[in-house]
Amino acid sequence: MEIRAYAEDYIIGAQRILGDAVDFAVMTLGLEPDVFGTAFAVSDTSKQFASGNPRYVAGMNGCELARKVLTETNTGFTDADDAMYLDKGPEYWAGWALAFYQWYSGYSFMEILDAVSIERLIEIYPVYHEMDIMQFVDWMQKKMKETYPKTRLCMRRENCGLSQSELAADSGVPLRQIQVFEQRQRNINKTSAETLLRLSRALCCRMEDLMER
Repeated sequence: MEIRAYAEDYIIGAQRILGDAVDFAVMTLGLEPDVFGTAFAVSDTSKQFASGNPRYVAGMNGCELARKVLTETNTGFTDADDAMYLDKGPEYWAGWALAFYQWYSGYSFMEILDAVSIERLIEIYPVYHEMDIMQFVDWMQKKMKETYPKTRLCMRRENCGLSQSELAADSGVPLRQIQVFEQRQRNINKTSAETLLRLSRALCCRMEDLMER
């Protein structure tokens, strides 16, 4: 079962907006790519964008999004008139590809940008920009697994300060089942909704937060 935060109908517009935002921040406002990337990752704007809030993925242009991120995070910049060029370069592609991967994978922007920076995305532009987007996705999936070798269930459990035995007791899910999920011997995405619900309630999260991407 694949879960997306928002409908596929919005993704093309969302990609364009984030592409224009990165391009505007770097090429027009003169910010270093990772200065904007860091600001975006920690901002509430990135969370709203990731959740598919229509105001963010469809209701503003990229320049407005960039300004909102920078203002919200108190990142200094000298403003300029809106600039969205027809000739799209590496900076635009970095934001465009980032938006697609976040939508496809369900990872937060903070998780993604901790693994692969905007500067790195710009660097791989010559290799990937003319390829099918799914080849970029495959590359990103490898980078995410290198950065986060533990399963999402394991990371969530550890963040909650629970042992496997404690999670089993709190959730009613057998200890051995939790172990095989965390060891990737069984795909948690294919387990029953009841098991996911029990685990998610014990860990105070959504069911999809435990699913592998």
